[in-house]
Amino acid sequence: MGLPRIAVELGRFLDQTDGIAQSEKLFGLLSAFALNFDCLWIAYGPLTPNQKISKRLRRDSPIMLNYPDGWQERYLKMGYGRIDPIVKKSRTGAGAFRWSEVYKDASTTENERRVLDEAAMFGLRSGITVPLHRPAGSFRIMSFAQSRDHEFHNRRISYLQLTALHFHLRVTKFANWSVVKQLPNISLREKKCVLWTARGKSSREIGIILGISRNTANFQLKNVMGSWMSLVERSLL
Repeated sequence: MGLPRIAVELGRFLDQTDGIAQSEKLFGLLSAFALNFDCLWIAYGPLTPNQKISKRLRRDSPIMLNYPDGWQERYLKMGYGRIDPIVKKSRTGAGAFRWSEVYKDASTTENERRVLDEAAMFGLRSGITVPLHRPAGSFRIMSFAQSRDHEFHNRRISYLQLTALHFHLRVTKFANWSVVKQLPNISLREKKCVLWTARGKSSREIGIILGISRNTANFQLKNVMGSWMSLVERSLL
C-alpha cells in the first residue's frame, strides 16, 4: 500500500477510535489497521518475566494479543519470558525497533535468538516492537508481527509507532484520566484536515472544501503528524 493511502487509513483509524471506551474494540480496530502492513499478529502488555500471558482477550486484562495459541503455550512452557530478547531490548530502548536488529545484535545470546527462531516457526517471522515506558520504571510494549520475512521501512515503522501510542493512551485513559493532559493540542483546522483525510479526500480536495491552498492543507497535516510524533518521543524517554 502506498504511503498516501496509509495516511488515509491512519486518519480513519484515529477517527474510528475517538470516543471508544472498550479495550477489545480498540484492539480490533488496531488489528484491522495493522493488516495494511501485513501484520497479522499483535501483542500489547507489561511482558515482564513474571507476567503470564493470558490466552483469552479480556476487557480488563493487562495483556491483549492474538498470537497463535501454539506459540503462547510454547512460550509459557519454556519460560521464554525470562530470556526473551525483545523484552530485554524494550527495557532500555527508546523508540520502535525491528526484531531483526535484535537478532543480529552482538549482545544477543544464542538462547535469546532461539526464542525468535521458534517464534518464526509458529508464523511470527518478522516484526517490530514499540516500548511504552511508564513512571516508576514500569513499561508496556506493543509488538506487530508478520508471517513472512520482510523488513519494515522507517516511514511505516513511524505509522505503527504512532498507532501503538494512540492505542496505549486510549487504554490508559480508562484507568487514569490524567493521560488526557498528554494529548497534543490540535487546532480546529488541523482536526478538520485529519477528518477529511480519514474520509479519503486528497490535499487538493481538502483545500477546496476548507477554502485553503493545497500547500496549507499539507502544512496542517504535517503539523498534526509532528505533534503526535513529538508525543511518541516524549513517552519513550
